Amino acid sequence: MEDKKRKFDSRYLEMAAVWAKNSYCTRRQVGALLVKDRMIISDGYNGTPAGFENVCEDENGVTKPYVLHAEANAITKVAKSGNSSDGATLYITDSPCMECAKLIIQSGIRRVVYAREYRLVDGVDLLRRAGIEVERIEVDCL
Repeated sequence: MEDKKRKFDSRYLEMAAVWAKNSYCTRRQVGALLVKDRMIISDGYNGTPAGFENVCEDENGVTKPYVLHAEANAITKVAKSGNSSDGATLYITDSPCMECAKLIIQSGIRRVVYAREYRLVDGVDLLRRAGIEVERIEVDCL
């Protein structure tokens, strides 16, 4: 059963990596999938809010402060749909930041699986402190 779980985890992370390619951000493209009962209930990638120009960085290459993270987009998208993320697993190409970790906790997500470690680990530490299962799995496509 553990091998089957690992296989699904890897496949969902690979799908999140493909989804990240939708991002217009040049510094880092991040993708996220929200899965519940083996069904994808939401997706997201990092980018600007709806109605804004699809430019994530300023002329100096610095990310604009209003760019949304992939996991925040997936969480707000599922909330807007009327579905529940309670008990779901979030698959993200990159480990979550502190702000996204707070959203993950509040949305009832019980498990987070990511592929790449971000330079700051405070978001992952907060998730673990909240009792959320966090796992890093390396995938070939990232």
